[in-house]
Amino acid sequence: MNKWIGIGNLTRDPELAETPNGVAVCKFTLAVNRNFTNANGDRECDFINVVAWRKLAENCYDFLSKGKKACVVGSLQTRSYNDSNGEKKYVTEIMADEVEFLSPKDEDNHQSQRQPERGGQRGGQQRRRPALQELDDDGDIPF
Repeated sequence: MNKWIGIGNLTRDPELAETPNGVAVCKFTLAVNRNFTNANGDRECDFINVVAWRKLAENCYDFLSKGKKACVVGSLQTRSYNDSNGEKKYVTEIMADEVEFLSPKDEDNHQSQRQPERGGQRGGQQRRRPALQELDDDGDIPF
């Protein structure tokens, strides 16, 4: 089983991009405290790279920012690539399946002044959200 759960604070604003096929991908880093203190009595933390896809990516970009607290549930993934010097590099990331936004909506976060793009602006293009359809209501309860 490959399951990872962590709660932490974003170290910077999330980055949103699209694949060539138009699939949204959002990347951010979560600072997660360790359960113990070091020899000096300080609590250390780990910096976890997180990747979210599709609608979850868009929601993370719209509602998360630097300093906000989030819970991420996903799977651990390691990939490798060759850098410009031909050296093999490894990257370990969490592929997010779920992200819970734990900071209150009205929390005043002075660390980041970025406003979420609620109108659907992304990458200079207008995102079209489907219009809601009116349902035929005959007054009967369906259950």
